[in-house]
Amino acid sequence: MLILRDLELGEESPCVYLPGRVSRLEFFLSTDLSGHELEELLAAGWRKFGCCYFRPRCPGCSLCIPLRVRAGGFVPTKGQRRVARKNAGVRVEFGPLAYSDEIFDIYREHTVTRFGDRDVSFEDFMFNFYRHSCPSLQSEYYADGRLQAVGFLDRSSRGLSSVYFIYRESFAPASPGIFSILCETEFAREQGLDYYYLGYFVPGSGRMEYKQGFYPHEKFSWGKKKWFTVRG
Repeated sequence: MLILRDLELGEESPCVYLPGRVSRLEFFLSTDLSGHELEELLAAGWRKFGCCYFRPRCPGCSLCIPLRVRAGGFVPTKGQRRVARKNAGVRVEFGPLAYSDEIFDIYREHTVTRFGDRDVSFEDFMFNFYRHSCPSLQSEYYADGRLQAVGFLDRSSRGLSSVYFIYRESFAPASPGIFSILCETEFAREQGLDYYYLGYFVPGSGRMEYKQGFYPHEKFSWGKKKWFTVRG
């Protein structure tokens, strides 16, 4: 691991998940992480974009809960099996990070449609998803002869970590977010990995509710610094 910038505490800002709360992150910049080093960070609640590794240090709040699915024991629910059947004709490919203009177009459409943000920065996109700092890959989803969605993933010694997932708005009726978790959890299992890291689950945030619907999963306790299994 090569440290590019030592650990710092960021400035406070409004929480994007829970109204009326304040958000603050601690972060550092690093590159050349091994799979084992990445796993140590993921297991301690860290996330990353590009070479920026971060975790919440919000004043008076610890509701951003790291969540990971147990890949080997995962059993899809009835609703998740319906999503899989709906996407039976979708071709899914996993491979190394490989930029294309088409992927950036999907990212731009996703950002504008989902978040209303029209100030889409190519430089930020490249830093967040194609600035290599650890073992990484991407998943691609093809339907009707066209690339419909892309997942950006990191691979640690024990798990696959979802960094970000984007899709065309026309693909939204196929429940691509749920489908991607099913596919990527299965890929983790096939690779002999123990976990599929889904990032933070935030109780009370509707946009995060779907994350705890995949069983069995584990949630991290910031206070006890331990993972606890949750079964459906």
